Amino acid sequence: MGALVSITTTTPHPDRIRSHWIRSLPVVVLYPHNQCNCRCVMCDIWRIREAKEIAVEDVEQLLPSFKELGVCWVVLSGGEPQLNEKWSWMAQMLRRAGSRVTLLTSGLLLKPQAQAVANSVDDVIVSLDGPPAVHNAVRRIADAFERMGDGVRALHEIRPEMEIKARCTVQKANHHSLRAVVAYARQIGLSSVSFLAADLASSAFNRPDGSSANQRERVELNPSEIDGLALEIEALIAQEWARPGPRFVVERPEKLRRIVQHFRAEIGQARHTAPRCNAPWVSAVIDADGDVRPCFFHGALGNIHRAPLIEVLNGAAALEFRANLDIGSNETCRRCVCSLNLSPADDLGPG
Repeated sequence: MGALVSITTTTPHPDRIRSHWIRSLPVVVLYPHNQCNCRCVMCDIWRIREAKEIAVEDVEQLLPSFKELGVCWVVLSGGEPQLNEKWSWMAQMLRRAGSRVTLLTSGLLLKPQAQAVANSVDDVIVSLDGPPAVHNAVRRIADAFERMGDGVRALHEIRPEMEIKARCTVQKANHHSLRAVVAYARQIGLSSVSFLAADLASSAFNRPDGSSANQRERVELNPSEIDGLALEIEALIAQEWARPGPRFVVERPEKLRRIVQHFRAEIGQARHTAPRCNAPWVSAVIDADGDVRPCFFHGALGNIHRAPLIEVLNGAAALEFRANLDIGSNETCRRCVCSLNLSPADDLGPG
């Protein structure tokens, strides 16, 4: 993940490269810490032994670039961002600078840090990977669900209006439990659920060579399980779209059905097709070591310890990467499990 992006295609004409200059960057994903307090079956971040983290001084140095680029939404992710003892200071700095701040967390530290969370961020996204027994098995933490639920309740006691959402990674262990995920999310007071397929191929999540054979066996769905997932998703669609009012499930039916197609493609039953995405042009990911990537799954374009963010994003490597990137044919994009496709009308600001 630390290697700079390598461009092997013909260098585009300078005018075309200049057309990929980034003048506005609505979204930044910032990793305050590179380690995690879960041992999830689909991720190897928990294996990282050398702790790295963003410092308050790093965030201070980012602010001029954020202002010039109009960054209006910062997502604190990782790793587990709450492992950084200064994460709440950073969040408050970013909010004072005008950005909406979202905390993306496993939820294990929500209760002991409830006051700091309530004071520091606009909203929270917790991981919810199934009913209690399934969630705890996926996270490989005996009481992960219970601690997350206690944290949600503690936050709502301090700040009842705070929006706390759930994100569920679909995989072998929970493919039959998506409606149960929705039911438990409602039960513990969450405001919505988002579903995405488990990533099996990329070098993200501390897997330089993608998922190991053992990991794929524990996460990947077999043909029978994929058929079961398809039925579960159709039942979820029928259940949720029959309800009046705002949708509790974030994804529309066609995006939920793409999860099935992703798993079919992974075992050769379908072709991988890239989602609609403009993430490299509207967002950036800043790792705990300062590396800057165009999204979760592509390689680094530079590092904030060597150049200001705006210079990294508009440096030669980044401009050439975006000019040469064809989302539809790029193998990383074709196997991507998530996407960001923003339009100028999208409102990402606080509240």
